[in-house]
Amino acid sequence: MTQDPQQVAEAVGRAMAAADTATRELGVELLEAGPGRAKLRMAVQPKMLNAVGICHGGYIFLLADAAFAFACNSYNRVALAQRADISFIAKVAPDAVLTAEAREAAHTGRSGVYDVEVRDQDGTLVGLFRGHSREVKGTVVPGLT
Repeated sequence: MTQDPQQVAEAVGRAMAAADTATRELGVELLEAGPGRAKLRMAVQPKMLNAVGICHGGYIFLLADAAFAFACNSYNRVALAQRADISFIAKVAPDAVLTAEAREAAHTGRSGVYDVEVRDQDGTLVGLFRGHSREVKGTVVPGLT
């Protein structure tokens, strides 16, 4: 049975959130999932601070990369990162709550390009991420079409 793309994306999002140990251990929450898009949230924790007392860029990248992964896998076709980069726009305070919103910029054949904005709780843009994905064999949720 073919399901609505929104239902597929939500089911894939739930499955990924349950299976992704790295993000789950850091308290990353899935807020929204849809075809080619995802929105995640993460509260900065003391263990995420760098030597100058702000959020380490690696954690900002991790959050953006996770949103990218949720978005590019939302069609229930396993998609892996080919390339990704981030621009850090503003420093992130030790008590910040970050939201990463991923949107599909292009999807042709097995390749996709996704843009992710990372913002703090005040709406300040702190990071811009672009990820390139490549679909490989397999599905995220077997039997889901």
